[in-house]
Amino acid sequence: MKDLVLVRIDDRLIHGQIATQWLKTTHANKVLVMDDALPDNAFQVRILKAAAPSGIKVVVKDVEGGVAWCLREPKEDERVMVLVKVPETIEALIDGGISLHDVILGGMGFKEGRSRINRNVSASPEEVECMQRIVARGTRILYQLVPSDAPKDLNNVLAERE
Repeated sequence: MKDLVLVRIDDRLIHGQIATQWLKTTHANKVLVMDDALPDNAFQVRILKAAAPSGIKVVVKDVEGGVAWCLREPKEDERVMVLVKVPETIEALIDGGISLHDVILGGMGFKEGRSRINRNVSASPEEVECMQRIVARGTRILYQLVPSDAPKDLNNVLAERE
């Protein structure tokens, strides 16, 4: 299995905080973006690759392809950051046999069907239930916008919104 140094839910995928902070903190040298809609969108794939710092390889896969890619043997010195837009993709990783100790919850923007959990995270009831299933299976979900922020356990984040 690949060496996954960070798995993050963030619907912005590759952006400034990823490029300037998370990649440096984790020493990742490869980013796997998993999303069913992206591999067929050549323009968006080019934007993602251009957003990554020099020397960082970006791999874009659909969910099924991403799970299979993660299960491959790692290349020497390969350190992978996984970025996904929604918790259901994390659940697919776990269902596919990828053991995850921690998942970092970054930003999930507000849209129809979602309610605000905190300033940077909105989720639908189904997404919240999915995150709770992930936690029940033994994977911690920690809200952490940037590496210098103290991570907050998902249960504490959900409790604060009530």
